[in-house]
Amino acid sequence: MYGFINTCLQSLVIEKFGEEIWEKLKASAEVQDDFMTYTVYDDIITIKLIQEACKVLGVSMEAILKLFGEYFFKFCKMSGYDRMLRTLGGNLTEFIENLDALHSYLVLSYQEMNAPSFRVEKGADGKMLLHYYSDRSGLCHIVPGIIEAVAKDFFDIDVTMDILDMSKEEERTGKKEHVVFLVVQKPHRQMRRAKPNRLQDNQDIQRNQEVLEAAFLRMKEKYLSVSVCPVKKSHWEIVRSIVMFGKGHLVNTFVPVYPERLWIEQKTFCSAFPFHIVFDESLRVKQAGVNIQKYVPGLQTQKIQLDEYFSIIHPQVTFNIFSICKFINSQFVLKARRERMPEARKSQPALKLRGQMLWMESMRCMLYMCSPKLRSLQELEECKMHLSDIAPHDTTRDLILLNQQRLAEIELSNQLERKKEELRVLSKHLAIEKKKTETLLYAMLPKHVANQLKEGKKVAAGEFKTCTILFSDVVTFTNICAACQPIQIVKMLNSMYSKFDRLTSVHEVYKVETIGDAYMVVGGVPVPIGSHAQRVANFALGMRISAKEVMNPITGEPIQIRVGIHTGPVLAGVVGDKMPRYCLFGDTVNTASRMESHGLPDKVHLSPTAYSALENQGFEIIERGEIEVKGKGKMTTYFLIRNLHASEDEIMGRPQSLRDRKEASAQGSQDSRTVAIMRYEHSELRSPRSDKADGEYIDHHTPPSTVVHGGRIAGFRCVVHASEGSTPEGGSVAGQDSVEVAGRRRSSDWTGTPHFPDDALPSAFCLLL
Repeated sequence: MYGFINTCLQSLVIEKFGEEIWEKLKASAEVQDDFMTYTVYDDIITIKLIQEACKVLGVSMEAILKLFGEYFFKFCKMSGYDRMLRTLGGNLTEFIENLDALHSYLVLSYQEMNAPSFRVEKGADGKMLLHYYSDRSGLCHIVPGIIEAVAKDFFDIDVTMDILDMSKEEERTGKKEHVVFLVVQKPHRQMRRAKPNRLQDNQDIQRNQEVLEAAFLRMKEKYLSVSVCPVKKSHWEIVRSIVMFGKGHLVNTFVPVYPERLWIEQKTFCSAFPFHIVFDESLRVKQAGVNIQKYVPGLQTQKIQLDEYFSIIHPQVTFNIFSICKFINSQFVLKARRERMPEARKSQPALKLRGQMLWMESMRCMLYMCSPKLRSLQELEECKMHLSDIAPHDTTRDLILLNQQRLAEIELSNQLERKKEELRVLSKHLAIEKKKTETLLYAMLPKHVANQLKEGKKVAAGEFKTCTILFSDVVTFTNICAACQPIQIVKMLNSMYSKFDRLTSVHEVYKVETIGDAYMVVGGVPVPIGSHAQRVANFALGMRISAKEVMNPITGEPIQIRVGIHTGPVLAGVVGDKMPRYCLFGDTVNTASRMESHGLPDKVHLSPTAYSALENQGFEIIERGEIEVKGKGKMTTYFLIRNLHASEDEIMGRPQSLRDRKEASAQGSQDSRTVAIMRYEHSELRSPRSDKADGEYIDHHTPPSTVVHGGRIAGFRCVVHASEGSTPEGGSVAGQDSVEVAGRRRSSDWTGTPHFPDDALPSAFCLLL
């Protein structure tokens, strides 16, 4: 079938059931691309689509096919065939009788079309038998849908169609499905009940018709009586007057006049109709036109059989007088047998004739009035024929010229459809590739910055009054590089950075860059946000947890990282034209880097400004003390221990069950309401090596004494802060500020359990304070 049929089915499903059902049908039938109107598709595709529609919609095959038939008629009208269909006949019988002629015309353009055939037998009481022949089995239920829609739309009548018989006929080309429908027009009483408003109109029309008929008869008698008298009016003037007064009703009483003898000689007739054949009941040729004799010389032989030189192409019936009479209203296509052609013509395309069969009862012979079946000027040349070979009165001349233009238009439309389909596929692939490119671009630059660069705009540098920057590196990275193969280093860093990259999405921080083992992120840039310090802090805690899952290639143990965080103002902008980068500038970047290089293994080192931003935000922080920072002098720094209001799963962005959340909430409401911030006073500080890239530090830490004097543990000073949102009863205060954790807003009544390091247990004095 041509793609026109499948496109009609697609339009039907989308209009009646929606786009999703059509996509589901395509997937079930394993159909990927859309259909093109002028492309031939296997019948199996259409059958599979209909079968899948029955399964998905839960309706019978008969109902689907009938619905398709009704919609196919509507689709043909919308596709530009409305006027052609309306002019096929003045009533339903004539319409059906001319369907084969319409198909024969369409075959000129749709050469691969294999249309069904129809034959009508008129019965009594307005009933008729419709014979349907098709090479495709199981599609006969489309016919009632089409015929009932045509009767309703074109002729304003309601008909019912029932199957009387269904059989397989053995024809020349094999088995054909033969279905006989009984077509009955619904009684007028039912129509009047259905349409009460039309009853009065019908009565008025009938009354007017009777008045006109009576007036016509009176005038006819008057003019006939006048014509007997000697008047100057001629006979044709009287007839013209009657016709004009009666408004054409004379045609109902018209009787043609035939001459006593045929006033045309045999030679003139055979020349005037150069393509015709007369044969008797036994298929013996009695007469042939001059041009048929020219191209099929065997017809000049006396008493030859027509089926020896021709075979019937359409309709596909047995070549005998009985089958021809049965399909007398169909257009017949005959094809010359190549083996009967002269040697000079065997290399040429076989001659095809199409025309009408007329039965001459008095002579018991069949007249076949035909013309060459040609689709274009190219076929005319291939058959070694000329337009002059066709009689001037024959419309085949005009048909070839007009169809030449139509074929060119069809080929142009076909090319346009193919290009459109290719463009659709390319557009789909382009969208996929564009998405990949944008994903890669957004991984390198902030989204709004990347969009400005794509539009060719200059990205101005922006000043951010406050943000939080994080640096991290791998402890003993130089030693690891010296003892491992490069591929092992690459795998280790890729594993670590992949985990860190996932955390940037969880906590919504921006990854600035990675250099070697150094990893840099920022919160509050490029999109300013008030919780930038909390986000970076949670990200740092997640980094420590993720680093435990990455193994040292040398020792096989988890690697250790150092993390430094600082909060302050920066200037940010895009630098470079080739491989542009979004970079941060300012002393804040240097200070954050110093926090990382002066940090300790597996510790999150905070600057004073970072501590201020995280203070009273639900984090456990210990004071490290005053240290010498290269280029900065002495600074009081801190270590971030954990988030009191978030579990490890929440920090890592892992799914958490509802039960775990309830248990965590219940446990948090019973825990202590104090957070201890502690400071090392007698510990020896780690001195960073001059080479920052080395990343290795020597630990001279000595455990402090635990002698208590004067309300202070020797080596530690205890500073006690009330937990945010706590009450003396241990409950949470409603309406307190919430803390944002892992990219989500968490209420302050989610109180976690305070944690103290094993070597820094608080004394009873601390707890009392």
